[in-house]
This record gives sequence, C-alpha cells and structure tokens, in this order.
Amino acid sequence: MIALDGETGALGPGAVRAQGLVVALDGRIFNRDELPAAASDAECVAALWRAHGPAGALARLNADIAVAVWDPATRELWLGRDRFGLRPLYHAVTAKGHAFASRPRPLLARPGVGREVDPGILSRLAASHYRTFDDAPDRSPYRDVAQVPAAHVVRIAGGDVRAERYWSPSPAEPEGTPAELAERLRELLMDAVERRVRLAPDPAFTLSGGMDSSSVIACAARALGGPQPAFSTVYRDPTYDERDEIADMLGERADPWHPVELDDAPDVVGIVAKMVAEQDEPVATATWLSHRLLADRCRELGFGSLLGGLGGDELNAGEYEYFPALFADLRAAGRETELSAEIAAWAAHHDHPVHRKDRAVAEAMMDRLIDPSEPGRILPDRARIERYAAALGPAMPALADFSPTMEHPFGSALSNRAWQDLTRETLPCCLRAESRTMAAVGMERFHPFLDHRLVELMLPLRGDLKIRAGTTKQLLREAMRGVLPEATRTRVAKTGWNAPAHRWFTGAGREALMDLVRSRPFRERGVYDPAEVERLAAEHEAIVLSGEPRDNHMMFLWQVLNVELWLRDLEGAGT
Repeated sequence: MIALDGETGALGPGAVRAQGLVVALDGRIFNRDELPAAASDAECVAALWRAHGPAGALARLNADIAVAVWDPATRELWLGRDRFGLRPLYHAVTAKGHAFASRPRPLLARPGVGREVDPGILSRLAASHYRTFDDAPDRSPYRDVAQVPAAHVVRIAGGDVRAERYWSPSPAEPEGTPAELAERLRELLMDAVERRVRLAPDPAFTLSGGMDSSSVIACAARALGGPQPAFSTVYRDPTYDERDEIADMLGERADPWHPVELDDAPDVVGIVAKMVAEQDEPVATATWLSHRLLADRCRELGFGSLLGGLGGDELNAGEYEYFPALFADLRAAGRETELSAEIAAWAAHHDHPVHRKDRAVAEAMMDRLIDPSEPGRILPDRARIERYAAALGPAMPALADFSPTMEHPFGSALSNRAWQDLTRETLPCCLRAESRTMAAVGMERFHPFLDHRLVELMLPLRGDLKIRAGTTKQLLREAMRGVLPEATRTRVAKTGWNAPAHRWFTGAGREALMDLVRSRPFRERGVYDPAEVERLAAEHEAIVLSGEPRDNHMMFLWQVLNVELWLRDLEGAGT
C-alpha cells in the first residue's frame, strides 16, 4: 500500500516527488477544499509539510491516512498516521537500514528482521481479554517490528527513531445548550458522512439494529437524496440476530438490503486459517469472521467500499462499560440522589440473567474499576484480564504481571473510559481487523464517527448528555430526531455486535478445535496448558447444550483457535 522504499528512498508505484520531498500515501484526505490546491493528496501533504512541518501538516488534515515522507536533503524518513489509526503502518530495522510497510509480513521477509513473537503480547493474545491486545500502540506482536502509533509522526534518521504526538483532544467541555449541542452534532455528522461518501468508490453501508450504523446510512440517504445499499450479517441462531430491528431502516433509507446469513456451523477452522494469513496475527473477536463473509459478498456484487458506524459507541457511551464510569462521576460530584436513580434505571433497562444489574453489582463495579482517591481515574479490570490465566503454559509470561497503561487526560471517568477505548482497548483491534479484511477483498472502508471534529465535540461532554435514565447515546438520539425512524432512534435494548460463536465450538466445531489442541505442535509449543483448554472446551459445550443462562467460554476458545492457526501459519506448518 505504501509505495516508497524505506531503505533507499526510491519511488514505488503511486509515490510522488513534490516540494523537494518524496511522498507516498495510503488513504484519503477529506478536507482538500480547506487546504492549498494540489494535483493529488500526496502533493497536498508535501506542500503542508514544507509550510508547517511534519506535525503541523498532519494536524491540518481531516484524513484516514498512513504517510511516508523521504527528505533527500536531510536524509530523514518520516512516517505518520491519522488520529485514530484507520490506516496501519509498521517499521523495522533491517540489514540495510529502516523499512516500513502497511502490514508486518513484508517486513518479516527482510534480511535482519526476525520472526520471533513478543512473549508478553503472545500471553495476552492467547488467554487475556481482547481489550489488552493493543496496550502498547507503538508495538506489534513481532519482537522486531514496531508500529507507528495513531496521531503520531515518527522521525527516522540514521539509527535515531523518535515519535511525536501531533493531536490530542481538548479536555474543555464544549459550550452550548443541549439543543445547540445536538444541532452541532447533527451538522458535523452529516458533513462527515457527506465528505466520505462522495470520495468512496462504489459505496455500500453496513447496517445493524443499532444507532451508529443506522445514523450513518440515514445521513447518507439525506445527503445523496435517496436510499443507499446496505449489507447486514444475520444468523439462524436468534441470540445475536438483529433482522427484526434492521427492518425499521429499510425502504427510504436502506435499499436494496443484502442480508448475509451464517448458519450455526460454518467452517470456522478453514475461515480462520485464511483470515490469520491475511491479518498476520490473531483476529480479536469472532465478529470479524462474520464481517469477512459480508465483505466477500459485498465485493461479489461489485461494490468498492463500505461505510460503517465504528467509533459511535466510544463517542456516545454506547457500551455497558460506560455505566460504572457515569456512576462514579455522579458519586464524585456528590449527586447521590441522581446516582440512585441512574442505577435503578440501568437495572430496569439492562438486567440480564447472566450479567445481573442491581445496586450491589453497581457498587462492586465502581469499587473494582474506579479509583475513588482521584476523580476520573479508571482502573483496569483485573478479573477480566486474568480470567483464563490458568490456561497458559507454565513458561509463558504471567498475566498477573501485566499492568495496562491507563491514561487520564480528562477529569471525568466517563471521558477517560472513552479515551481508553479509542486509543488502547476496543477500537485499535477492530480497525486493524477491518483494514486487513477490506484490503484482502480489494475494498476501502470509511467511518464518519471517527472524524476528529466529532471526537473533539463528544469526548469531554458531560455525562447526562450521553447517558440519562439508563439510556445511552442521549445527544445522538436528539441529533437524529427526524433523520432516523423513531423505533430506531428510541430503542433502548442493545443486542451488541456479536456472532453466535458459542455454537461454533460445540459438536463438530469443538472436535475440530480439539484436533488442534491434541496435536503434537500444540503440546510442544507450550503456549497453553492442553488439559485446561480441554476442560474449558468441555465445560463450554455443556453450558451451551444445557440452555442454562450461564456465561460460556466462546471468546477464549476463539482465541485458542486463532493463536494456534496464526503460529502454524507463521511457522509454515499449515493447518
């Protein structure tokens, strides 16, 4: 994707010479109308680079890009990424100098770059929660391969490598009445959608039953004057199927609609083997298997890009993770009456037979996840991090020794929780998985909620404009009044973007996984304790087949499958 040789500075296909620089760019700039006139995005970057320097140039872009700039005069190589890391970019020291690429595999083929896996990251990939995978934004799973962090520019000169952050959102809360802020959000989202959809080649839209993807396609229908083509993954198993909720969007906003149905027993081993070869690493969650099949279907029908709603949950406090943060902010402000009312509404709207919601649970969550000694300070979920620690082999780094980085740029726990998700937990692994999936099928993807203007508005917003009376996404709901159908705009229940992987690891699916677990390479590799993995797989199947409302092990078994197939692919052993 990045067409510039990082070792020699030689141009590759698509790289340009401009302003005395050599520039290669992967991605798109959305605010060219606000920037100096230039024949291409790369030449625009070169002009900004000369006028404002590397950090100043990138800070002026509204873009989803990875960029490489070689300055022959100073013999400096600069690597930069967009604010949220939609476009990946890696680099490594080779036998000839420094090389870079849009994925690790080309770097692993360079002389001097080892294929060894970072053992600490491997432990987390194998047995911790997917939220821990991207704790170090400057690292990759490979010991010799570094990553350019999102919102950073990296200077490489000789043996010196230095990274500089060029963007951070202001912690100042935006001014305005709720009505004024809702109108501002609506205008920004409409503009973000329109800027992207007009550059997107042959666009289609992903559509679930939630507000985020629905808001994006509804805004596009308004901007383009008619309904837009939509794709949704649906399931025969009703647990995560959302076709009934999606139906409210069909017609004037989404048309034609292409449901991509998965049965209860897809060829998970075969599909994952293909995906890890495309991804160069394990795929974070089972949802991306569904997305891979959706992307295949989309490409078969001739579409060239997909627009979706990633980032909407983080900006609008759309996940259950955000409730304890809101509760803690209310307590820190001494608003105990409001706290009691919010906990009661949370329990009324979102109680679940497995994941219970009541006052005692809320208090326990605050005790575990929030530091009361400092307002806004969030804590790692140690129970979640170490839940499957016993499944690791004895020689693997212990999960108890892993201490995640928890940044606190805001005075609000709710805002800090969102910042953590955007930069280190939920978003990076999703963007990476989607980026490589779309590259594998020859498509682009766009996410309007990750327009930095929206993030700067929403991150520091006070809690009651995000969650109120047990209902999330308050400001977005108001902003989308008249844009979304009322059934979609006012829906409180959240299915969540997930896949029925609980069924994929029962019956024949479980046996296929056990064939890998019982193999000599699995046992000799030492990543896992095979007996504990077998025990958990048997327990998982018993839970699922019983039909009892109990937490199962589908996410862990997904990781076992992915890690084993990835290591086999890396070793050239096949499946």
